[in-house]
Amino acid sequence: MSSNLHIIQRLSAANISDLAKLHAVIYKREVPITFFINKYTTAYTNVMYTGFIAYNEALQPIAYYGVIPCFLWCGGEVILAAQSADTMTHPDYRNRGLFVELANLTYELCRAEGINIIFGFPNQNSLPGLVNKLGRQVTETMDRFIIPVKAIPLEKLAVKFPWVKALYKRYLNVLLKKYSITDKGISSTVINEGFDGILRDDNYLQYKTYSTTQVIKINDATLWVKLNNGLIIGDMAGITTGNFDYVMRKLLKLAQRAGLTQIHFHTSPATGLHNLFSSRYKAIPSFPVTFRQLGAEIPTGKMKFTFADIDIF
Repeated sequence: MSSNLHIIQRLSAANISDLAKLHAVIYKREVPITFFINKYTTAYTNVMYTGFIAYNEALQPIAYYGVIPCFLWCGGEVILAAQSADTMTHPDYRNRGLFVELANLTYELCRAEGINIIFGFPNQNSLPGLVNKLGRQVTETMDRFIIPVKAIPLEKLAVKFPWVKALYKRYLNVLLKKYSITDKGISSTVINEGFDGILRDDNYLQYKTYSTTQVIKINDATLWVKLNNGLIIGDMAGITTGNFDYVMRKLLKLAQRAGLTQIHFHTSPATGLHNLFSSRYKAIPSFPVTFRQLGAEIPTGKMKFTFADIDIF
């Protein structure tokens, strides 16, 4: 299809490499094509490549909007849904309505594929457009906890000096060996508490291996973490008021030895982990949680998330 001197194609195996090209132009950073292939290969849901790319007349990619199909556990039922993911517009083609055009096409495609609801975690810059132009509804705002770590900034040095990167990676592997287990992730702690949320079954956890994460064990606690710009906690299972302080002390020590200067965690308010973190650390508003209904109204009042549920984890 074509519109206003640009061409629009549905995302496919044939054109997905164009996401890496567009990403490199916008962010000045190379991402392997395999990353996008794995991220948008959601065959476990029976729906794939749910998004659209816009091209200029020279067939260069200029904009993209896409969602990631997944399953939500909602009121005791499994619902086919999709998380709003990558949104990219070439700097030379901004403010031309491409974002809204591609998003509306994607919503139409979602309806045709049986996706009942879209959800996402936009930044504050894109939130007004999503609410005013695309009908997103904000249900809550997640909180972020930043815990400083007194450490030699080995990670930052490794990024600054590429020749150090390989050595640092080997050092991390040795350091994590004591804690790492073979699990690909952990089931949703918010669902285990009785809330609704993303269904993290074995298929979902296998899919999430597109992102480099680690599952570590500290005594009876299991933590799903990512080491990138600090130690990022995705979710934590087996955490109680009795062991929380001990686990955090051990995690701080691990981050210190890894040369990571901060620990980050995001979670919805009212969850058990939020209660524990907010009793000890300052809660900082982070991602708005937004929904767009695509058919019969799906209740969202009990939906909760942790950072492990967001596509960037």
